[in-house]
Amino acid sequence: LAQVNAGYLDIMNKKVAEANGATTDPTTDKAEEWFLANSAGSGPYTLKSYAAGAELRLERNDAYWGAAPAFPEVIIKETPQAVTQRQQLEEGSVDIAMQISNDVAAGMSGSDVVVEQVPSFNFVYLALSPGAAGGEELTPEVREAIRLALDYDGLVDATVGGAGQPQASPIPNGFAGTDGLAAPKQDLAKAQDLLTAAGVTTLTLDATYPSLNVYGVDFSTAMQKVQTDLKAVGIELQLNPVEISVWADKITTDGIPVTMLYFAPDHTDSSQYVQYFGMLEGSQWQGWTRADPVPEQADLLDQALAEQDPAARADLYQALANSMIADQLIIPVVNPNLFLASRSDIKGMHYSACCNLDLARLSRG
Repeated sequence: LAQVNAGYLDIMNKKVAEANGATTDPTTDKAEEWFLANSAGSGPYTLKSYAAGAELRLERNDAYWGAAPAFPEVIIKETPQAVTQRQQLEEGSVDIAMQISNDVAAGMSGSDVVVEQVPSFNFVYLALSPGAAGGEELTPEVREAIRLALDYDGLVDATVGGAGQPQASPIPNGFAGTDGLAAPKQDLAKAQDLLTAAGVTTLTLDATYPSLNVYGVDFSTAMQKVQTDLKAVGIELQLNPVEISVWADKITTDGIPVTMLYFAPDHTDSSQYVQYFGMLEGSQWQGWTRADPVPEQADLLDQALAEQDPAARADLYQALANSMIADQLIIPVVNPNLFLASRSDIKGMHYSACCNLDLARLSRG
């Protein structure tokens, strides 16, 4: 590798993993159930227990090679509603809230609670799938018209009350390759011209999406705004919010012409966005959109991974960012800020691009 990439640095006990069903072949790997109840890693915490939909309990790893973390146990609760998170934080039943929205954060800071707003690398995006059943009319011209019809500033206002920013490409603001990329802007006249030239006067599309609220963004609110924007150019979205399991089944079988999802980084290199969103043969979204692979993107990614010079590497990622913008398949709609909310005696609160919050850096005092 030209640079250390955290996606390759997960370390676990190979013998233990294999003894419990782990293999390098996803079709034969049977270790998931065991890993949901056990640890085989070398980090500062190990898994104590996991209850799906309820909580995750971690306990300090006394054999950890680094500095011992301050807390002997960390409990991570699944609390979907931001209002409930605020109530729990203010009454002292939790120490940290990680999904506080802009409106809920208003007025929270005080002697017992601290709230800090910081830029994030998380984003919510619209995905267009021309190969999905019912997506046949999503030609390049129609996809460009959809991108131009969106009111990006209005989406930021509607979803996070202005506490965020538009994002140009599937590589998020602040990652290598994004310097100088122009923020997306609405252009209804050009969108209408593209549709007219394509012979499209009216178009109705299925817009099934998971019923989620992430990073303070309510997907139903966002999709209603997208629906309103597209209606101005004669495109009608049939909104269909569903449970994430239903959504996952649909996108992997028939596909979904228009949908919404979110992404947060796994590590600090831009390669992950190309590997996930780029039209590489067999990538996640190449499969879900059923769009043709773009060989140029695979070539540019190979060059970027081999490049030693950071500036030259950023230039290659910018070329990839522009290529993915030109695909007009993945359209970021909002890059929300993050609200770090904690009890005032919690020290070490921060935002990490790789894991949101490094638990080993936290203490009380």
